[in-house]
Amino acid sequence: TCACCAASTPKPASAVAAVLLCLNVAVWLSGESPARVLSLLLAGTLGSSYGVAQALAKATPLVWTGAAVAFALRARLFNIGVEGQCAVGILAAAVVGAALPAATPWVVAVPVALAAAALAGGALGGAAGWMRARLGTHEVISTLMLNGLVAVLTTWLYAGPLRVGAQVHTRPVVAGARLPQAGAAMDVFRGSSLNASLVLAVAAAFGAHWYLRERREGVAIRALGAGPGAAEALGVDTRAATVRAMAFSGALAGLAASHYVLGVKGSAEQGLGAGVGFTGIAVALLGGMRPVGIALAALLFGAMAQGALVVNARVPADVLTLTQAAVIVAVGALGAASLRHKESQ
Repeated sequence: TCACCAASTPKPASAVAAVLLCLNVAVWLSGESPARVLSLLLAGTLGSSYGVAQALAKATPLVWTGAAVAFALRARLFNIGVEGQCAVGILAAAVVGAALPAATPWVVAVPVALAAAALAGGALGGAAGWMRARLGTHEVISTLMLNGLVAVLTTWLYAGPLRVGAQVHTRPVVAGARLPQAGAAMDVFRGSSLNASLVLAVAAAFGAHWYLRERREGVAIRALGAGPGAAEALGVDTRAATVRAMAFSGALAGLAASHYVLGVKGSAEQGLGAGVGFTGIAVALLGGMRPVGIALAALLFGAMAQGALVVNARVPADVLTLTQAAVIVAVGALGAASLRHKESQ
């Protein structure tokens, strides 16, 4: 890990403390007992196989987006556009998966749909990388701009060309493009949304980590994160490395479609996956930008999302949403403070 990334990673104990503090304060303000609500939350997420499966299902897209943010951060690039890259990946997977012949076997359909999602997200991320490398446009500005453009484009597509009659979703993908469901393999998970995308996400996170450490192109991206001087001293083409880092990051974000389109819904619709891109920033920082850490941080946020449904009878769902937002801000603030401290030394 480059010095910049290590410095900008908040301590796990601080992040966990922030979660508990925010949760207790939010619940207390709602007029309920924090201890009682926390007990219900744990029982509803960890106290049953269904709760565990649902928490894992909600964590799955966050592993994808957390890995995407972490990959860009290794190159000292802040990919705020993961939200838009996830959205275009969902759209591409749905359109391509529905356009395949009905009898397409899974060995062809799944890789094709995944490739479409990765290419769409990678193209959007690569465009932001190109603007940074060639035009000097900061990636935060360009990715936010692209997020807005994607939001407008997808709204028009879902309401117009891709709308199927009175349905609010696109045409369903072919049967061969659907990923295996955990409930079909194990009865204890029956009825949950957990699917094989979780395995793919964890494998991709470890694969990206291996690529950055073992492949020459990955080492070039890490050198870029160590600073332009270090990259140039190693003979790294900083422009190419910038584009490659953002494209790879965007591809990981686009592959979150594997959970939503190929795993859960079988189609795409407006708003599907909303919020997972921005939450992925907190997941990447909280997880220390390492595969195991990202998986655990994603599980924490997934458990909070599932817990919001479990305790909804006692406290408003907005309490858990507020807690998640506060944790994101706290993690971001801790990371920014660490980075400023490092740069001042």
